Amino acid sequence: MSKAMFLDRDGVINEVLTNRVKFVNKPKDFYFLDGVGEAIKLFNDSGYKVFVVTNQGGIGLGHMKESDLHKVHDKMREDLKEYGAVINDIAYCPHKPHANCPCRKPKPKMILDLAEKYDIDVKQSFMVGDREADILAGKRAGTKTVLIGNREEVNIEADAVFSDLLSVANWLSEYE
Repeated sequence: MSKAMFLDRDGVINEVLTNRVKFVNKPKDFYFLDGVGEAIKLFNDSGYKVFVVTNQGGIGLGHMKESDLHKVHDKMREDLKEYGAVINDIAYCPHKPHANCPCRKPKPKMILDLAEKYDIDVKQSFMVGDREADILAGKRAGTKTVLIGNREEVNIEADAVFSDLLSVANWLSEYE
């Protein structure tokens, strides 16, 4: 079995709700947060498979098309090539925020489906997010959890808290 880093996208990998970007609905709106390329490369080099698990309710709400989401993710993967970094797969929930679907975080379905598909040991894996829904999804899936930044008040305790993804990668290289 392999180990994995399950990463939320908005607020962990890329800017959102900043002066430059409100929502990421087109590739031109996609900007890495500082250190993300280096961090994902460090995860790759440490033997972690890297997955993105992201709620994208804007599709269900009609703010973006699924084809636009794929273009955003293509840009993300292309931009990561500059760092020699790879994302192994991306799972997303396209449903409206209150649709009560089984794949929307804080439910763990996206994580569990990827774990099954790629033979991942969730107990040796991490869910990294910037919101309570991310931490809850990770805990429910059985991963260790890491909270990034301070975007939202989080009422559940993560296993670790860091300011950014590169800090997580540096910690993890010492942790092992």
